[in-house]
Amino acid sequence: MTVSVVILAAGQGSRMQSDLPKVLHPLGAVPLVVHALRVAREIDPVQTVVVVGHGGEAVAKVVRAEDEFATVVAQPEQLGTAHAVDQVRATLDGIDGDVIVLYGDTPFIRAETLAALRAARLWHDVVVLGFEAADPGRYGRLIAEDDRLERIVEFKDATEGERAITLCNSGVICADRAQLFDLIAQVGNDNAAGEFYLTDIVALARAQGLSAGVVRCDEAETLGINTRAELAQAEARFQTRKRAEALENGVTLCAPETVYFAQDTYLGRDTVVDQFVVFGPGVTVESEAHIRAFSHLEGCHVSRGAVVGPYARLRPGAELAEDVRVGNFVEIKNAQIDEGAKVNHLSYVGDASVGARANLGAGTVTCNYDGVFKHHTEIGEGAFIGSSTMLVAPVKVGAHALTGSGSVITQDVPDGALALGRGKQETKPGLGKRLMDRLRAAKAAKGKG
Repeated sequence: MTVSVVILAAGQGSRMQSDLPKVLHPLGAVPLVVHALRVAREIDPVQTVVVVGHGGEAVAKVVRAEDEFATVVAQPEQLGTAHAVDQVRATLDGIDGDVIVLYGDTPFIRAETLAALRAARLWHDVVVLGFEAADPGRYGRLIAEDDRLERIVEFKDATEGERAITLCNSGVICADRAQLFDLIAQVGNDNAAGEFYLTDIVALARAQGLSAGVVRCDEAETLGINTRAELAQAEARFQTRKRAEALENGVTLCAPETVYFAQDTYLGRDTVVDQFVVFGPGVTVESEAHIRAFSHLEGCHVSRGAVVGPYARLRPGAELAEDVRVGNFVEIKNAQIDEGAKVNHLSYVGDASVGARANLGAGTVTCNYDGVFKHHTEIGEGAFIGSSTMLVAPVKVGAHALTGSGSVITQDVPDGALALGRGKQETKPGLGKRLMDRLRAAKAAKGKG
């Protein structure tokens, strides 16, 4: 049976004390709503619909960048979760199959849990995801016997006896599309908050002789984020999980607690990651690479056997082939570094291609920006770039060519050539000593005065 996914992302998140919509706050270097979109994609939905409200344009932009096939629907007034889901009625009209309702601020639900919800639909008309809470607090309570759900009671409307129940509502629901919207049409707002609760469809379904069920998951999966403190706790939980996954997959983390991952970081087997390394979004590191201490990687690809750092920065578009060396205080951006090439010290390589086994000396800079446009630098196979060479793009240094240290290269260098682009040195015998003696004398006179 097919499935559609509805992600509710319309809330303002006032407790975040932020002008940024709550679902756009980052977790694992990507917005919260992206986590929901990615887990939805894992169950191969025929349609994904995101309901937006506060900051809707900004949220829609992120949604479309992550999933071009997702549909964005606005909820102008936030009148409750049932009202939010009702906004997608027309979008899903005529699409047979189930609908799963997720939340843009609940990033840890697993695809396996969503699969369990779908499986439970074989036995129940409506299925709710629940969890045993260590501290039930203000969660809605699930009134259930085994896997059969009688009703859901919101905390504000619960009796003292109902508040003692620890089986709580995550808000995630799975039901047949047509049945879901038939039930939503019957939901009222006669409750303490005056809102249309999606959870009310359970009681409505039971009153009509339909069955309702509950699927249980670990409480950690249902963690919702409403405050900065909860966001920080979620980040810590996320990082702990990613570090454990890396270790289980054969990655060596020399000091796991100091390494920070993004949601999509991929590290190959037998990769070694030293202390205080940060992975931004879009990083792939192949097997047997070594990421040394205090390096920052984002939007880049590092091939087998490459060594990066310490204190290196790889920016988006950096492509390192096998056995490349990128050393201390080197920055690479939008550049292809071919097999065995070395960029070891204090250099910037941007908008460039560096040939196999080329060697870039300390302080090499590709001068790629003229204030308006970016320009490309090409360095050939086996080229040797002397220390403190400025390569003023667009420019090409041929295969096995050399540049003299301290050169400013503004013209193409043929294969095998030597290029020098620096002022002629002049030496004045004895002038250095005389100048220093004069300066020291002036300093001494000033001190006496």
